[in-house]
Order: sequence, then C-alpha cells, then structure tokens
Amino acid sequence: MSSCVKPLVKGETNPVVLLHGFDSSCLEWRYTYPLLEDAGLETWAVDILGWGFSDLEQLPACNVANKRNHFYQLWKSYIKKPMILVGPSLGAAIAIDFAVIHPEAVEKLVLIDASVYAEGTGDMANLPRAIAYAGVSILKSFPLRFWVNVLAFRGLPLSTNLDWTNVGRLHCRYPWWEDASVDFMLSGGYNVTEQINQVKQRALIVWGEDDNIISKELAVKLHAELPNSILRQIPDCGHLPHVEKPNIVANLIADFVQEDSAKEAEIVSLKRN
Repeated sequence: MSSCVKPLVKGETNPVVLLHGFDSSCLEWRYTYPLLEDAGLETWAVDILGWGFSDLEQLPACNVANKRNHFYQLWKSYIKKPMILVGPSLGAAIAIDFAVIHPEAVEKLVLIDASVYAEGTGDMANLPRAIAYAGVSILKSFPLRFWVNVLAFRGLPLSTNLDWTNVGRLHCRYPWWEDASVDFMLSGGYNVTEQINQVKQRALIVWGEDDNIISKELAVKLHAELPNSILRQIPDCGHLPHVEKPNIVANLIADFVQEDSAKEAEIVSLKRN
C-alpha cells in the first residue's frame, strides 16, 4: 500500500524523510527533493496512507492511528534509522504525532508553516456520510484547488497556477480517493495541541512571512512551546516554501541536518590546536 520516492544516495547522516500536507502527495517535493540529494542527503518522500498514490484497493481505515501505524511499518521495514522528519502544513501535525508516539524513529523535526493548532476536522466529523461525500467531491474540484493556490502562493502567474493545480489534484483520480477522504474526515483528523509540549526532539521551524493560510504569529507561538527549536522565516513567501522557495528550504534543511557534524568537526579542530 506504500507509495514513496526512494533515495538514490545513502548519506552519512541520518535520512531526511519528507511528508506532505493535507490531501496532497510526495509531488509537493518535486523542486526541493533533487536539491537535497545534490547536498548529499539520503532523502525519502513518503505518501501518507489515504493520500498521494498509495494503493488502497482493499480500502483500510484512514484514521490517524492507521496512518501512523502504516508509516511506522514503512519506517521499520525500509528506512530503519532515526529520521529527520519534515512536515509541511498538516504534515507538521503528522510529524509531531509520530515523533511523540515513536521517538526512537525520529532524530529531529522540520516543521514548515505548521498546521498544528487546528482541532482535527472539527464539526465535519459529525456530518452525515452523504453530505461528507458531497463535500469531498467539491474538495477535488479544479476551481477550489485553483483558489487554494491563489491563497497559498504569493503572486503566482496564471500558467504556473494552472500547472500546479493539475499536479495537486492528480492523486484525486484514484477510484478509492473519495472513500479514503470521507473516512479521514469522519474519524476526527489530527489534533496535536496537547502533544506539542511532549516533543523531545530538536526542531527547525520554517515559515513563509506572507502565509495567508496560517498566521506567522503561530510560528512564534510554536517556537515558544518547543524550547529546543529554532525559527527561520522566509520573506516574500507564502504557505508552502518548499514549492515556492525550494533553494532556501533545501539549504535550511541541509544546514540543520549537518549542524551536529559541523560541531563535531569544530571540536576535533579545537582539540588538535
């Protein structure tokens, strides 16, 4: 059932594992992924169960527990080393939930324009199933996805928006997509507000200064609630910096991954001197 982009290189550092946002796919990382590999990092881009290009012909439940367990089994079977786990938007909530439940699997966190203060799917969890299906059919519509891109990105040219809209809804063509989306909606979704203060891993928080979807004030709040974290804001950037500013994001991630190696090299140099 797993869908992912596997690394071409095995790095000396622990692997970087890229998640995606709500109802998206690993294609979010189409610009940043090659840059991370160019930096010599072992990089995975993983589709979360129920989204992306996972094979759901048997249609397992797509609630939070199953999403977490499926990702854990993928990690345990193939990745096998503590990860630098990168989560954009709702992917940040997925990353926090996973890091708290399976701390042995996560060395560090990178949280990008993190959607971590929403109370799951809210009232939508109580919708009658027929109405939920109607809402989901709107969710995959071209006009809605196009408008979300207008909000998410700063000054996006029309031709680019058309292209990115098509990429963003490509996985919705799978025959099981509606069932999986409704199942997640009615399950209640991710609510990680109580888990934030349980995070023990060092974290890098990245935020687009012009995010029109999640206020940058929440970046400061999250930074305060994660004492072992650093905050980097990207000017002239919207909600998905890894799509809009891939070079900056790749450099931030690479520096964060390699900071311990740089410190060890500095210590060795000092000892020799």
